[in-house]
Amino acid sequence: MTISMTSSMTKKALWLAPLSAAMLMLAGCNNSSAPADSAEADAASDTPLNIKIATESSYKPFSYTDADGKLIGYEIELVDALCAQMKAECEVISQDWDGLIPGLNAQKFDATIAGMSITPERKEVVEFSDPYFHSGIILIGKKGDDISVEGLEGQPVASQRSTVASQYLQDEHDNADIKLYDTQDNAYLDLTSGRVRAMMSDKVTGIDWLKTEAGKDYEVKGQEISTNDDAMGIAFRKGDPLVAKFNAALAELKANGTYDQITGSYFGTSTTAAAQKATAIGSVEQVVVVDEGNVDANAMIAEEEQTEAATN
Repeated sequence: MTISMTSSMTKKALWLAPLSAAMLMLAGCNNSSAPADSAEADAASDTPLNIKIATESSYKPFSYTDADGKLIGYEIELVDALCAQMKAECEVISQDWDGLIPGLNAQKFDATIAGMSITPERKEVVEFSDPYFHSGIILIGKKGDDISVEGLEGQPVASQRSTVASQYLQDEHDNADIKLYDTQDNAYLDLTSGRVRAMMSDKVTGIDWLKTEAGKDYEVKGQEISTNDDAMGIAFRKGDPLVAKFNAALAELKANGTYDQITGSYFGTSTTAAAQKATAIGSVEQVVVVDEGNVDANAMIAEEEQTEAATN
């Protein structure tokens, strides 16, 4: 649920507040620009935080649109719960993947949640919350095709641009014919049309696609690949006091069971190792890379379908 950015309470507070640059930025949702004492004063007042959050809306099941164009998905529900925990008024907007970090640092919005992995390169330009999910990557190809991770040399392989999956391809398989796309959906289209032979994808989004009509003739090739960049976090501008607020809210959701309820409804906390790891981990520094080389990713599809049937 997205909440309107304007209210009579906010207007009254702005009318009565000193017309300082910091308070004007706060009212405009640029919370990272306010000095620490202003942020503390706001927290002590009855004025709710106004937060604008960007997502990339073609990353099912994390964030996508329904038939009516409404944003839905795991991350949207998680954001709703986080904002309710903080008693904040939040607006969630859709943004192209390539524009997420540039738009954040240009103060077009205050945070971004879009299945974004916490990588050293990204940490140089943004600050992340504690992890809320972990996921490896997989190779997807047509059923019966003998394509494999070890045999990608010269083969046309798709991946979404600026993702952990595409970075893995460029680092480990630069001899492949790598095709990069602005969205997962466009990569899937070229896979099903035969313009590429395989696709390297985030595990969760890839397995979700395999359960669709479009993905019924495709399968995971080999085992899940676990990297050092499996953790996903919410991105903020560096030094933004919102990071601490979101971390505190996330910790509360994990403590009171709301996080388990939301995550379980999408992934099944009893069968999805990624969800279990995210529940247990409280900070980036505690991330432990688990060797999941023996995980049968195709069997995971059946397990997740059983979980969905049990929860419906």
